[in-house]
Amino acid sequence: MLSRFDWIRRCRNGAELIAVLDCMESKPDLFSDRREIGPPVYGAGGPCMRCWVYPRALQSSRFYCKTCHHIANIAGSMGNLSLQCMVVWGSLSRIPKLLDKNQGSPISRVRCFHQVDDHRFLLVLRNYTLKKWLSEILLYHGSNLKGLLFFLPAIGKNSSLSMGDALCRAIQMDSRFPMDQLRVQFFSALEQLKMPKRRENQGMLTFEASDFLSLLEMAAIFRSQLRPDEQNMVREVTHLKDQAEKQFYWGRLMNLLNQEAKDMLTAWKLKQWPETRIELIYELMNYVPFTP
Repeated sequence: MLSRFDWIRRCRNGAELIAVLDCMESKPDLFSDRREIGPPVYGAGGPCMRCWVYPRALQSSRFYCKTCHHIANIAGSMGNLSLQCMVVWGSLSRIPKLLDKNQGSPISRVRCFHQVDDHRFLLVLRNYTLKKWLSEILLYHGSNLKGLLFFLPAIGKNSSLSMGDALCRAIQMDSRFPMDQLRVQFFSALEQLKMPKRRENQGMLTFEASDFLSLLEMAAIFRSQLRPDEQNMVREVTHLKDQAEKQFYWGRLMNLLNQEAKDMLTAWKLKQWPETRIELIYELMNYVPFTP
């Protein structure tokens, strides 16, 4: 009755998504479509209260079917992990073996992987492995790989979008680009999927894959050269509207930084950057490791 991707679309958050993908690999029989549907809703009874398709497994759960009961139990222990992960939805000209969870260097290996068809896939990465993973994709397959990669957070705080809703929106958007190069769309929050044009107009959504990797490299350098308090000061000063005030506090800030940090900010001409580009660097810092 329900396909594997139907189960993925029913995920409410990143923890459930990780649980479903893990179960698909370790317990594929849970997702057999040869089961009878549950009864209609009546009084205190009815079908499973998560999938709303299969009958409740009354011997183990008052509310869920066997599959949903298993997913809910595993998802309960995946909350902390989902905070450290991101979701990648890909629509590519071909799917290289490097995307498999057992391929690639140890630091870039994916946490979960599911191939939907010959061109589309879904995987979960730990945040700090994104830069290494993307660099390996471009190194080994960059010249031949075409299509679109969506990067989404695995958790949405106070979001009205479920993880399944977010993936459906990503799927709807992946047909808008031709298969002429490898592109990336980056969302730092699930809510941004509701109004992607706003983020696109700000220059914070769509990038060539190599350009996005360069931005990740810059975010890694920025994070390594500035202490957290210095990062906050740079953010505050660059967001000042009054140019005279901005020039004054920028001079004071430069006097507080070490020479390497000053050279970095001067070489990048960061003071002249638009606010949206600066915000993008701060968003990307959540996806790069700290390398002192």
